[in-house]
Amino acid sequence: MDQRIINLFDEYTHAPLSRKEFITRLAKLTGSLTLALSLLPLLENNYAHAATVEDPSIQSGDVTFPGADGVTMKGFQAQPKGKKKLGTVLVIHENRGLNPHIKDVALRVAQAGYIALAPDALSPLGGTPANEDEARSMFAKLNAKQNLGNFLKGLEYLQKHQNGNGKTGAVGFCWGGALVGQLAIHSPDLDAAVAYYGRQPEAADVSKIKAELLLHYGGLDERVNAGILAFEQALKEAGTKFQLYVYAGANHAFNNNTSPTRYHPEAAALAWQRTLDLFGRKLK
Repeated sequence: MDQRIINLFDEYTHAPLSRKEFITRLAKLTGSLTLALSLLPLLENNYAHAATVEDPSIQSGDVTFPGADGVTMKGFQAQPKGKKKLGTVLVIHENRGLNPHIKDVALRVAQAGYIALAPDALSPLGGTPANEDEARSMFAKLNAKQNLGNFLKGLEYLQKHQNGNGKTGAVGFCWGGALVGQLAIHSPDLDAAVAYYGRQPEAADVSKIKAELLLHYGGLDERVNAGILAFEQALKEAGTKFQLYVYAGANHAFNNNTSPTRYHPEAAALAWQRTLDLFGRKLK
């Protein structure tokens, strides 16, 4: 697919671009409204492809935990049945909220032998709605300080989990990838932090990071990649332990198997193996 179309869709999913304006601009790129509308199923997430884990040895379901300022946080938890003293992982969604794809990622983490918790950032606003446009617009209404506090509480919940070993990691995607960076800055007890195509923290805050970082970027993701050089330099100057990979030919959201035009199977598989390798070293 024309990279200009994928870039426009990326702009639509991250900038305050209305659906009407997006479709109008898409029609200009494709040459007709009919063709533009025919491309939508290829651009938008198809959650029919989300379920990749069907494992009877994994128990999973909805949970709640205390957030910041008295907020009750909703989430999805998955873990191997009957196992104790497991490493724990916070799974952080994109700017569409807690959806079937992220729940599937949590199941993959559990299948790898960890307790996974995927919080719903939109819990203070009632939770993630089914309509993705509505969900995306709700993120602007979140209180940034409270939101960070809610996810720090999620880490605390995992650190104290009765079946955990006290070691915690975090993996996040896009909006969640950026939040992983903030958790690494604000949580000295975080052991491993994995950010997929997330906006980088400010260079001045990098020295506060104690966790080992693993950073995944799509080679075609110009918007996010613009911040790599300054971030990498700050990490080196601070002596932070990190690994950084840019996957050639991969777009933003290359890990999302429900996004037909942006999913990159080879990059996703390699990035996931590297993620599990880090968790294996730091959380077991």
